[in-house]
Amino acid sequence: MTDDILFEQRGFAGVVTLNRPKALNALNHPMVTALAAKLTEWAGDDSVRHVVLTGAGEKAFCAGGDIRKIYDMKLAGEAGLPEFFRDEYLLNAQIEAFPKPYISLIDGIVMGGGVGLSAHGSHRIGTEFTMFAMPETGIGFFPDVGGTYFLPRMPRFTGTYCAMSAGRLKQADAYETGVLTHTIHRDGVEPLLKALETSDDVDAAIEACAVDPGVSELMKQADLIEAAFSAGSVSAIMERLDASGDEFAAKTAAAIRSKSPTSVHLAFEQMRRGASLDFNGCMKLEYRIVSQVLQGHDFFEGVRAVLVDKDHAPKWQPDQLDQVDSADLQAYFEEPTTGDLPLT
Repeated sequence: MTDDILFEQRGFAGVVTLNRPKALNALNHPMVTALAAKLTEWAGDDSVRHVVLTGAGEKAFCAGGDIRKIYDMKLAGEAGLPEFFRDEYLLNAQIEAFPKPYISLIDGIVMGGGVGLSAHGSHRIGTEFTMFAMPETGIGFFPDVGGTYFLPRMPRFTGTYCAMSAGRLKQADAYETGVLTHTIHRDGVEPLLKALETSDDVDAAIEACAVDPGVSELMKQADLIEAAFSAGSVSAIMERLDASGDEFAAKTAAAIRSKSPTSVHLAFEQMRRGASLDFNGCMKLEYRIVSQVLQGHDFFEGVRAVLVDKDHAPKWQPDQLDQVDSADLQAYFEEPTTGDLPLT
């Protein structure tokens, strides 16, 4: 067991606390395995009516996976790099199929692995301090942890926009795009948690604390986003953004060009394929992609630039969007030599 994740039963509620506030509750491998085991236990415990997931501290619910650990393992020549992702993706599938209400109380940053812990549950409740992003293309990775499933299903291609540009969503944006199911004030988190201890009517307890998130600034750009990101290729999307003349479009194009070109192309193809796959099919696809990414250059270079040396000057290979070979991309979607993720 690890102190990085805490479990307790409070009345009807099985309460999970991500407990690495100094690391913005970043998800590590022991946390993944501990949560998977506890969910299996609680699924069969009739005294636990629902699960509530929270994060310690006020800065972050969970800012992502502990990718620095993966980088250090690579540098040290350690084996087993895909194992963290294998277990994380199996946990994502376990959450998606969990037979009881699974409620995430999101206060602060929720990115990457934190999205995987919350987005697939039945109730996703965010405060006014919610800040959602899938920033993986900026570190030479791809929007995984179930992003293949939920991002293409966000309205009006906003998920494809998030996947390629790493665009950030605030509370109202996250609610309007379906990332959140409900919105509350930060000072409503503890009263809601208390109510969930004694009520097995989850929806009534949440509705009693819910607030209006206001207007989504992102959805004001929905026409532009849909017009650009509905294009059939990365190059066509960039052409539409460049031709727009709109400030938001120009900033979005610049953001995409700052990311790993390979990752941008992977994210686009991932969104295209994920739109027609079921959840487990999406997770199997992600495991195929990550198995290939971990053999490449850009992910480790991105982690170096952002988290290790912090020079924020990654040297991508290739370093231009139009230099990515479409034939090379196909390897990312083939079954790895170690086999597919064991999901049906």
